Amino acid sequence: MDKFTVHSGLTVPLDRENVDTDAIIPKQFLKSIKRTGFGPNLFDEWRYKDVGQPGQDNSRRPLNPDFVLNQPRYQGGSILLARRNFGCGSSREHAPWALTQYGFRAVIAPSFADIFFNNCYKNGLLPVVLTELQVDHIFNETNAFNGYKLTIDLDKQLVVTPGGNSYPFDIAPFRKYCMLNGFDDIGLSLRHADKIKAYEAERVARMPWLNNRVVG
Repeated sequence: MDKFTVHSGLTVPLDRENVDTDAIIPKQFLKSIKRTGFGPNLFDEWRYKDVGQPGQDNSRRPLNPDFVLNQPRYQGGSILLARRNFGCGSSREHAPWALTQYGFRAVIAPSFADIFFNNCYKNGLLPVVLTELQVDHIFNETNAFNGYKLTIDLDKQLVVTPGGNSYPFDIAPFRKYCMLNGFDDIGLSLRHADKIKAYEAERVARMPWLNNRVVG
């Protein structure tokens, strides 16, 4: 996955509490596990006026002009601002897939559902917890100013506003290490690729009959 060090991006305000994973990516789109193609169906039921189906040409579907992702001022947004308990509901990993494939690098909220929170780190999406007062302040500024951009410095663990206010956030040291270096679970294992290869070579040399096993 991509490294996360310092990211500056347009902020998109999703002013809703308890946004569940079925709203983030509806159930009919969960048939694929390829981790690609979910971005166009992010928040599908809010984003479009009709009911979406897998394989549909989204460019021909009627958009809901009142939904924040469809408003011109928020096109190209990469930081999602949300309310409490974001990502509740079922544990589908497709939810962070859809968010990252749309273009979001981080989600800021007062709280997250636990499973969604953990899935974000596995997929390079940074979940940032700020206080409700801080989130309220950012909502107010985002709504007031076109082109409102935040900067998230993961190494310093700060969210910086255009006006220079800095909001610190917590992150577990191991998760921070993985995000800074772009390590998902597979990437963590591949750090030891040389040792794994050496072990496999030694194992085959010691037990050569393993090369001739018939599988199936």
